[in-house]
Amino acid sequence: MEFNFDEFVAWVGEDTDTLMMLIWIIPVIIFVFYGQRIQLIISSNEIKKEIEKLEEYTTSTKKEFLKYVKNNLTSSSDPEKKLDSFFDYFTIMPVDLDPNGIISKINHLVRSREDFIRLQINNMFKDLSSVELSKLQNLLEIVTTLQLFHKHTRHLYLTAKKQKNFPLILPLQMMIPFLMEEAEALKDAMAAIKHNQPIGDSIGPMIVGELMLDTKKENVAFETVSSKKTFEDRELILLKAEGPNATVGRPGDGFEKIISTKKPDLVIMIDASLKLEGEDSASIAKGFGAAIGGIGTERFKIEEIATKNNIPILALVVKQSIYEAITLMTDDIANQAETVKEELFQMIRENTQSGQSILVIGVGNTIGVSQ
Repeated sequence: MEFNFDEFVAWVGEDTDTLMMLIWIIPVIIFVFYGQRIQLIISSNEIKKEIEKLEEYTTSTKKEFLKYVKNNLTSSSDPEKKLDSFFDYFTIMPVDLDPNGIISKINHLVRSREDFIRLQINNMFKDLSSVELSKLQNLLEIVTTLQLFHKHTRHLYLTAKKQKNFPLILPLQMMIPFLMEEAEALKDAMAAIKHNQPIGDSIGPMIVGELMLDTKKENVAFETVSSKKTFEDRELILLKAEGPNATVGRPGDGFEKIISTKKPDLVIMIDASLKLEGEDSASIAKGFGAAIGGIGTERFKIEEIATKNNIPILALVVKQSIYEAITLMTDDIANQAETVKEELFQMIRENTQSGQSILVIGVGNTIGVSQ
């Protein structure tokens, strides 16, 4: 059978409309019946790459943590097995069907967990200083959080893949960019914590700690210190976590102790704040209310005390990304300290009178920041 090229060209010319119709219809049919599966495959491959990154972050931080422990601390036995069990510890939040009293239950649960880990670490290592203990708690928290991220993300991914269910993977696809941003920040925070260097979140304690220099300090709560000084015929009561430990202290308990002896006329809280996309990093903002993050127990206590005693709360924050907040403090953020102090003094002048007292709380992790 001979092939006639001229006849083929003529046939194609006559049936161009038919071919074009087939070219358009066939992909439509494929996507109608298999579109969701194709989307699932594409999305799954993208998510799988991020899960592999999470696994790498978890493994590398775990190795880095164990290496730090073995090289810098003395233990009566090999701590690796014991620490491995800590990585899988979990916390079950209290029942919230009846919300009355839920804050006190969460507070008790969180503090019990902290006390337990602190006791276990102290038992594992000899001659452990308070600074080293707080560093180990922070490093352990990083590894545990990254491992939790990896396990939960992998669970959602494998479940969607097993069910071949594209809508099931959509929430994970939307959530994973934010999760990866935090995971990368946690991984990079290891270096700053190991070397006891200030992080972005330390800006509040750093400013209040500088104001505390050459003043008499006293412990007012666990890992929390306070002092007093005079500013333009006003009494400043200064409160921050005890540095240079890697701790946020217990400002709620500190506030409670302070108010038992003297009621301040105003509370000003200085803290780091997550910036919105498009906002400049290290920009300063002022506002109202308790500027303090975390699980919410400390914020509740401060708000409760202030409300009962009719004390206004003002906030002064330095904007930064999640990455900047938990990694080594950048020059831009550190250079804002003087500007924040000027803003603080201006807020005091505008909102108080001569003879009044102001409680200034430096909120955040005070790692590497003394007083």
